[in-house]
Amino acid sequence: MARIAVIGGTGYAGSHIVAEAVSRGHTVVSVARSVPAERIEGATYIEGTLLDVPSLVAELEGVDVVISAVPARADMEGLVRTNVAELVAELPESVRIGVIGGAGGSLVAPGGERLVDQPSFTEEYKPEALEAIGILEDLQQGPASRDWFYIHPAGGFGFWNPGERTGSYRDGGDVLVTDENGESFISGADLGVAVVDEIENPKHSRERFTVGY
Repeated sequence: MARIAVIGGTGYAGSHIVAEAVSRGHTVVSVARSVPAERIEGATYIEGTLLDVPSLVAELEGVDVVISAVPARADMEGLVRTNVAELVAELPESVRIGVIGGAGGSLVAPGGERLVDQPSFTEEYKPEALEAIGILEDLQQGPASRDWFYIHPAGGFGFWNPGERTGSYRDGGDVLVTDENGESFISGADLGVAVVDEIENPKHSRERFTVGY
């Protein structure tokens, strides 16, 4: 079993990752700026923030995998990329990094354009999407000794569209996953399934991949 830390572990994506990892018997630490009143039984909750990387690194001593599930929005806009880069640089090389990005960096077709570059992409979400893509670029350009994976959820992923756990999903590689009707969706619970599957059975060493139904 792995020792997994989820930064942003009380958020929508993070809480589902924590729940799935705990259900499979992993040792899980949820890191957030405040400890929630309702907690997932079996997880350890600590206060921490990407904005204080030295303290965060000290709190994460001994973990095998660190997942960043902090979106670059609201008061974190413009701050996530630089602090994830600092965190990656400060953690021991033996720690695997996982990042939950957005759908914006997914390609619309093999070898095609990114979703964020399409005219239909909502303008207000572009800063968050581009910062998330910047994190991916930093990981790709980083040292080969650092193992990582980066997940683009489907386009309809979000707390406003929760869905249910099915235990299944499709891996689209670089391309946005859509169904036969062109819809793109994955539930929070099944995103958690995809993350923990990758931790337990790594298939994307130093790679990004998309997930959806």
